[in-house]
Parts: sequence; structure tokens; C-alpha cells
Amino acid sequence: MPGPPVIMVDACTRDGRGGSPTAVVLDVASRTDEERRAVASTVGASHTAFVDSSGVGPPRVRFFTGEGEVRNCGHGTIAAQAVLLHRAGATEHRGHQNTGGRTVAVTATRRRDGIEVWFEQGVIALSGRAEPADSAVIAALGLTPGDIVADDLRVASPGTPRLLVRVRERRTLSALRPDVARLAAECRRLGYLGCFAYVLAPTAGPATARMFAPAIGVDEDIVNANSVGCLAAHLLDTSRDSGIAVHQGDTLGRPSAVLATATRTPDGIVARIGGLVHHPRAQPTASRTT
Repeated sequence: MPGPPVIMVDACTRDGRGGSPTAVVLDVASRTDEERRAVASTVGASHTAFVDSSGVGPPRVRFFTGEGEVRNCGHGTIAAQAVLLHRAGATEHRGHQNTGGRTVAVTATRRRDGIEVWFEQGVIALSGRAEPADSAVIAALGLTPGDIVADDLRVASPGTPRLLVRVRERRTLSALRPDVARLAAECRRLGYLGCFAYVLAPTAGPATARMFAPAIGVDEDIVNANSVGCLAAHLLDTSRDSGIAVHQGDTLGRPSAVLATATRTPDGIVARIGGLVHHPRAQPTASRTT
């Protein structure tokens, strides 16, 4: 039977190109989660944002991959808010969305080269330093202890834990070919969403990163905006610059960029994350459920 209309946009573009193809579905509360999962498995994007604006108050946005629901999705939030602004025909919107059991502050602004979206990530829990159990994850990534900066090996969680892995050399990062099955098994065993491997620039330039999340059905994510917020929180916590730009997607042919700033609050470190959505390149298309 015909499925819901799907809008495809490129989230977190860089210099007007690339970005993560992200599906946005204008949802209805009566749709089942199995129907949402089926839609997500057919649209050809790593994540699908389902936006339900039928109730009173901020829209409820949920995120699904072909494996099922994920608690939140940074580039999915950016895509969803860009679509809502585009459909409203407005120049700017400041408001909120309900995601993962919390209310998220969002800002969307129409620019000449697209729609810029920022959202508040909330408190980010940071672990201590490296744990012995993480050595199996490092090996599954295809890295050796000498490839990484051990002092920057850390688990960060804005709601779902992921391992931050600082790699010493950009060429090492670019050449990574993880053992996907082994990495998925290790991440599931430790309760990680995935691994965010990154290289910091030697000067004030952008960092470079790759995100591997086979445990949720995404072998490599073109963009993982929430992990960029986690990295900003880690840098602030270790007395470094709290603002960062991160380039992702180059190895997948989808150059992308995410910005983040971290701030200390009485509740903990919080991050604000931003990205650009190129003006929607496709009109709503028909998907299908099975």
C-alpha cells in the first residue's frame, strides 16, 4: 500500500554540496513503529525523521533506521527543522521539538545558501579515561594502541553512549576499514551506539572525523552531529577550546560539516550543534511499506 510522503534533504552540507541524505516524513500518531521501521529501511538514507505536528505544543520528532528506533539523531533534527521552516515559507523559526523524552530548543534560519539549523543537545555525560574493555573496540576498528591518543579515549553520552577515539594521523583515519561484524558485537556488548574516530587539526582548522555505528545498522554514518557535540564537551572538559568545526563524509564522497560549542552549566556540560541544509533538492516522493 502507498506509504507516507517522504522529503529527502542533504543535512550538514559543506560549501553547498555533500551532506547526509536524510529522509523526513510528516508523521501521524496512528502509524505503528513497525511501519516506521519499514519506511526507514526503504528510503535509502541512514536515518529517517518522523515529524508529528498534530498535537498541541512542539512537534514530536522520532528517528528510525532500518534496525528500529534510535533515541535521537543530530543531523535528523537539523533536517527536520529545515523542512518545517521550508514548508512554512518563513525566514526564521525559534522554538522546540520533543525528542527522546525531552524538549529540545531549536533555531532555523533561511540563508542565501540554504537553511541553517542549531539545536541544544542537553547535558553530556563523560566517562573517565580509557577502559580495558575498549581495547577490543579499538582492534575492531582496525587500529593499534600506537595509532591513537590514549588520554583522549572516552565514552560520551548525550543519552546514548558512544566511544570517542582520537587518531593521531589523518591518513590513518582515512584508511580505516573496520571489521564491521566484530565492531557491532563489541559495541552491543558495551552498550555503545558506535565509535566516533577523529583527528584534531594541528592549528585552528576543522577536525576530521568518521562515525562507525554497525550496532544500529549504520556501518559508517556520513554525519553524526551528536558526536560532534560530545567532542566539544570533551574538549571543554579537558581545558581546550570549547568550539569546534568537524568535517566528515569525505571518504564516502559526501563532504559534510558540523559546528558545535560546549558550555558548563550547574547541571553539567551542554552543547549547541549547528549545520546547514541545502535548499530541499527533492519534492515529496512516494515511499512504500511492506
